[in-house]
Amino acid sequence: MIHSRHQKKLNQVWRRRKCKQCGAVFSTEESVTYGGTWAVRGASGALQPFSRDKLLLSLYISCKHRKSALEDASALADTVIRKLLDKARDGTLDSQMITDTAQVALNRFDKAASTHYAAYHP
Repeated sequence: MIHSRHQKKLNQVWRRRKCKQCGAVFSTEESVTYGGTWAVRGASGALQPFSRDKLLLSLYISCKHRKSALEDASALADTVIRKLLDKARDGTLDSQMITDTAQVALNRFDKAASTHYAAYHP
């Protein structure tokens, strides 16, 4: 490994590496997959693995009116996950906690998207 840098906004680690065989230099971006470490407790009390894709999809649907909906939803999902890092207790999150955190992020970002999200995630 030649160089490594933590990217706080993206919750990733960027690394510059060098191949030992050919000497080529390349970069990697490493990020955590929370599906294996976090469990979400639904309203019924059942636990299921956390899914960034499910969060991303719900944010994307709320941001569909924007020209850069996918990029915006992806950045919002990263923001929500970063906020949830402090709230996860023993690797368990309540679904309402995720909804509330996403609602706050959307409210600060786009009022129309926030209103749409609130209509489908009471």
